Amino acid sequence: MIIPEKYKVWVEARKKYKLSDAQIQMARELNLNPKKFGKIANHKHESWKVPLPEFIEELYIEHFGKNKPDVVKSIEQIIESKKS
Repeated sequence: MIIPEKYKVWVEARKKYKLSDAQIQMARELNLNPKKFGKIANHKHESWKVPLPEFIEELYIEHFGKNKPDVVKSIEQIIESKKS
């Protein structure tokens, strides 16, 4: 499967930061920039920060008032549905 450029950064972020499909979808809905996840995911050196997955989940709950998206789709599923 050929992944378009705009989705490659999300696939790379999912692998690098060990995020689930739901967490990636939450981050996309929150308009977070995956290129800046490194600054957010610095909880080992800056102990006052929460781990990136928790940060995304807390921000999502705060913004949307629910724990996770109603329908979770992986990046690959999104690409496949756009082809149809």
